[in-house]
Amino acid sequence: MTCRTSPQGEPVSLLGYGCMRWPTTTNAEGKTVIDQEQVNALVDHAIEHGITYFDTAPMYGQGESERVTGIALSRHPREKWTIATKLSTQRGELTREYALNMYHNSFKMLQVDVIDYYLLHSVGGTRDNMNSMEFLQKRFFDNGVVDFLLKEREAGRIRNLGFSFHGDQQVFDYLLSQHDKYHWDFVQIQMNYVDWNNAKTRSSREVNASYLYEELDKRGIPVVIMEPLLGGRLANLPQHAADQLLARAPGSSLASWAFRFCGSKPRVLTVLSGMTYMEHLQDNLGTFCPLEPLADSDFEMLDKIAADYVRYPLIPCTDCKYCMPCPYGVDIPGVFAHYNKCVNEGFVEEDRQSPEYRKARRAYLVSLERSLDKFRQANHCIGCAQCVQACPQRIGIPGQMRRIEAYTEELRRDQAPL
Repeated sequence: MTCRTSPQGEPVSLLGYGCMRWPTTTNAEGKTVIDQEQVNALVDHAIEHGITYFDTAPMYGQGESERVTGIALSRHPREKWTIATKLSTQRGELTREYALNMYHNSFKMLQVDVIDYYLLHSVGGTRDNMNSMEFLQKRFFDNGVVDFLLKEREAGRIRNLGFSFHGDQQVFDYLLSQHDKYHWDFVQIQMNYVDWNNAKTRSSREVNASYLYEELDKRGIPVVIMEPLLGGRLANLPQHAADQLLARAPGSSLASWAFRFCGSKPRVLTVLSGMTYMEHLQDNLGTFCPLEPLADSDFEMLDKIAADYVRYPLIPCTDCKYCMPCPYGVDIPGVFAHYNKCVNEGFVEEDRQSPEYRKARRAYLVSLERSLDKFRQANHCIGCAQCVQACPQRIGIPGQMRRIEAYTEELRRDQAPL
């Protein structure tokens, strides 16, 4: 395992384990629950092959990830692993009491006396008609929560204090401007080869990862990477892009290129991957044991692929499910996943004169009926916008639903047989 060095001088695996999407099973009551036995097996294999960094949060896995992760990790010597978790108050009360209860509960769920990496979770967002700076101040500063966490770090109960960033660049810049005061030990950002220079192209409210990384690098702050695969989409590229990567490295997965891009940046401490299945874990271990850094020509190729990629009308959903449940039953991530899959596979064709139109139309409509219950499709969105504030990618969800439904209805009105 290729390793980097923590602020305390300890080795950290360059591949980190993201614990948001643990495998699930159905219990005796028919309820979907996290499969503890599978989680144990994944954690065992990860630690055996050198992964030391595990990342979770109180809200992951419908509130169960910390507990399940704690059970799996506690079966191994404490010196074999480090744990990162977060203060996930973005949806809850903004009081000091609420935040501190969450903080103390994380220790209990994870079965630890010390949290190695603690983050202010998802800074940069908005809520309740507050702008991003007002929301940041009310979440962490006005209630004295940051002062409390600084004292906890001084007491040794937190070893490293940082934040994870989504959204408004003003918040990111403000927190870095306070680095001399707070001494951030690390910062977690979304970074991949598409968002390196094209995040603003994908969404006007996003910040290019190159800017975030370079600002952290200037200050010598270690960087933790989330979304290296852009919600899995860089492991399932449009065919013309996939062909370029497969031609250059026939034995490597598409995902390995995205991981190598992130791992080749020297300020990166660890690259998080949510490895739900053993085959994902094994493939990623092959990429990082050891990591082969990209050459200049590789970076140039990925930059061209990224520029082409953003021309496709993909929706930047990472399937985090923060938007769920929808009060009107719409499977928001499912709708977006179906649409993105059809785009990637060439099943979205707007030109009726194209020779591929009929084939694309049939494939789109048939796959829609197979993948989504009719009561959970885009036409059931009423535009209430409850989901919008919860989305860390700042997707205009109602607008995207209207766009997808208009396209879908146009295909359905076509009288050509399927």
